[in-house]
Amino acid sequence: MRPSGLVELDAVLAVARHRGFRTAATELGMSRSALSHAVAALETKLGVRLFHRTTRSVSLTEAGEQFVAGIAPALGDIREAMERAGSHRETPAGTLRINTSVGAARQLMEPIVFEYLRRYPDMTVDIVTEGRLVDIVVDGFDAGVRLKELVPQDMIAVPLGPDQRFAVVGSPAYFESHPKPRTPADLARHRCIRSRLPSGGIYRWEFARHGEAVAIDGEGPLILDEPNLMLAAARAGIGLAYLSEWNVAADLAAGRLVRVLEEWTPPFPGLCLYYPGRRHVPAGLRAMIDLIRALRRGG
Repeated sequence: MRPSGLVELDAVLAVARHRGFRTAATELGMSRSALSHAVAALETKLGVRLFHRTTRSVSLTEAGEQFVAGIAPALGDIREAMERAGSHRETPAGTLRINTSVGAARQLMEPIVFEYLRRYPDMTVDIVTEGRLVDIVVDGFDAGVRLKELVPQDMIAVPLGPDQRFAVVGSPAYFESHPKPRTPADLARHRCIRSRLPSGGIYRWEFARHGEAVAIDGEGPLILDEPNLMLAAARAGIGLAYLSEWNVAADLAAGRLVRVLEEWTPPFPGLCLYYPGRRHVPAGLRAMIDLIRALRRGG
């Protein structure tokens, strides 16, 4: 999302959106001190305080809430007009902001982002990774990348690749002292490397076969919240891990891990890039969408 060119107004909106100066400064490509000065300068011009500031939080004053509500639509119109004008360039230029998860970003980088930057050298891609699902419009992103089942219904989704599957894996050393499970119920007798969700809850391993669906909350000595850490623990023989095929493909091919319960992990819709359907599509995002579709066709 490109700035409007109205620095002080952009600064106020970014601080209001993120409820703080650090993340807002990162979004705008400014230092925290420059952002603070921009906001203070506007407050001086207006003669009112727009934010309550403490050492722990930043929130809008009543005047600030009214001001933001008034200028946000106008700046949106200005930004859209700039994007429409910029779309007449021969090649897109600017910044494309994408929100996604760490795992999705790894799958996105090599086949899509690197090629995009080679084709469009005047573009900058700003990828923010986090486990929780955010409102990409409110948080100032042009697009998001998530599994199809997580894409909000009011968004337009562009598939990034084929269906995906999960895989239950363990090391050869682990299976030397533990029999391979034949059904999900057998996991009760195994050490499971458990996964913590961004919400704080523990993820239940999901299985399905012949119309029967099962969710298992296995027991185990280790709880982690990052797939690469789970992969390392599985390689070390700590227990069984439940990870995407994409994460474990190289280890399975090399014999470092062994897959079990494969018939219980059917495919599901994979990653999608998604964006708001009611707004003008910036030239940089349109170029990304066109590239994704071309790569899926083999171009």
